[in-house]
Amino acid sequence: MPTGDHTPHASTPHRVVITGMGWVTPLGHEIDSTWQRLLNAESAVGPITRFDASTCSTNFAAEVKDFDLQTHLGDRASAHADAGIATQFALSATKNAWRMAGMDTSPPDLTRTGIYLGAGEGVLDYEPYMAANISGYDPEARKLDDAAWAATAYKGMRPAPEVEQEPQLTSTHIAYELGTMGPTLNCMTACAASTQAIGEAFEIIRRGDADAMIAGGSHSMIHPLGMTGFMRLTAMSTRRDDPQTASRPFDKSREGFVMGEGAGIVILESLDSAKARGANILCEVVGFGSTADAYRITDIHPDGKGGAGTMTGALKQAGIDPNATDESGRPLVHYISAHGTGTQENDKTESAGVRSVFGDNAPSVPFSSIKSMMGHLIQAAGAVELITCIQAIQTGIIPPTGNLHEVDPVCGLDHVPLTPRDENPRGGVDVCLSNSFGFGGQNDTICVRKYRQ
Repeated sequence: MPTGDHTPHASTPHRVVITGMGWVTPLGHEIDSTWQRLLNAESAVGPITRFDASTCSTNFAAEVKDFDLQTHLGDRASAHADAGIATQFALSATKNAWRMAGMDTSPPDLTRTGIYLGAGEGVLDYEPYMAANISGYDPEARKLDDAAWAATAYKGMRPAPEVEQEPQLTSTHIAYELGTMGPTLNCMTACAASTQAIGEAFEIIRRGDADAMIAGGSHSMIHPLGMTGFMRLTAMSTRRDDPQTASRPFDKSREGFVMGEGAGIVILESLDSAKARGANILCEVVGFGSTADAYRITDIHPDGKGGAGTMTGALKQAGIDPNATDESGRPLVHYISAHGTGTQENDKTESAGVRSVFGDNAPSVPFSSIKSMMGHLIQAAGAVELITCIQAIQTGIIPPTGNLHEVDPVCGLDHVPLTPRDENPRGGVDVCLSNSFGFGGQNDTICVRKYRQ
């Protein structure tokens, strides 16, 4: 078993870089072609095909199409025949990130390589639960008749079968595939999970407890319980007549989010490990912030305090002053990947948080949401959105917010509407923030910057 000459808990924190990334998204599974579709503001939203959603108030979602595990794993796919769909997404994204990092030909010390994921629940036979959830539900009024629900909710329900797989099994499948033996963890903090997982993985390497970490998330909730649960919360768009434009973050006409699914994985390494392997460095992770709203189970704090706190924490750790500018008057943060769900409350409060943190600089920081094109990937959302930050650093181009035709004045920042922004004439993209805010009030932000010697 290989060992390395490393000292855990070093007094000087290790620098942490990203050397590989992979995703499986509703817009595609390969980095460059999917990135181009994002820049083109293409929509992946369409009618649900996984189950009969014709009677649902929201009968559309952004599904992953043309996915085949064997395409990514080859003959090894048969070794994961029992894996659920979200685990298959994670395996594929991980394998692509592993190859990009050069770890298939120049592997790290596997005893000091770990995994930290935000992976969702396993898959149940949700049909009886869907029947219960929609009993007494009026899709036109978007209201639930409690008396009708109570009278019929459990009528005819049969016991649920065993869960197909525990969330932790996603990490287990990856460890089995790659042979990693370092710290292996999973968190389920709703929409903030994969950002939290990446942030915690960053801290594990930073303090010297691992040399490399596979981090990110994977999720699919395009099933009856996942969809009807959010419908009952009235959190989802009901724009059935035009689903491709239903996701409208920051737009005055927004009325809910659109469900997506997929996986996003990044390979984090200590700078020493990356240099020793001769790896190509995509960017450096320089800050992580995490807060809780301590407010309500389904609502974020209306003043955006939690979001402001996590952005402030990430910037403080990175040593970046949000109120400072460079010699040309440009803010030091060049792009914020918004959580930007397209719900009334999220977009308003996230924008308020940005204004609170950046003050007079806030209107000058590009702040867009890719959920407008590929929907909300729930626990995978943050990792996929971080990859767009890495792409922005690599290309100098900022992705747009699709379907944004009239910015809501209560949001009112630079939301990069409809078309991408080429920042190369101004020196490219150096520093990015990626925000993720979850149900229950969990907030996480990652700060990445262009790698410098």
